[in-house]
Amino acid sequence: QVQLVESGGGSVQAGGSLRLSCAASGDTANTKYMSWFRQTPEKEREGVACIFIGAGSTYYDDSVKGRFTISQNHAKNTIYLQINSLKPEDTALYYCAASTRFGVYWKYTNGYNYWGQGTQVTVSS
Repeated sequence: QVQLVESGGGSVQAGGSLRLSCAASGDTANTKYMSWFRQTPEKEREGVACIFIGAGSTYYDDSVKGRFTISQNHAKNTIYLQINSLKPEDTALYYCAASTRFGVYWKYTNGYNYWGQGTQVTVSS
């Protein structure tokens, strides 16, 4: 089992920045990749960024490229999401997810074994 705990959300003005953290604990040795998703009451959960733990390869949704940066700290079993130039449409509950298997496109929620509880990001104009 892997436990994921997100932190770093908050309320910010448009144009501001936030750094979200996701700390993993438990049986993390088999984790293949981790991602950030976000969800609002009006939209389905969508993947915004992914990092492959071994190679460090990163992937982003087109809507966030250039503004979001996903990174990892192996020693702390933590991934981060740096969000710059925040927009009101970035308002959402942001989730961290981890997968122990390959073969499913990173944006598909069914590819993940473990999910955190989420951290809220609210951006005001």
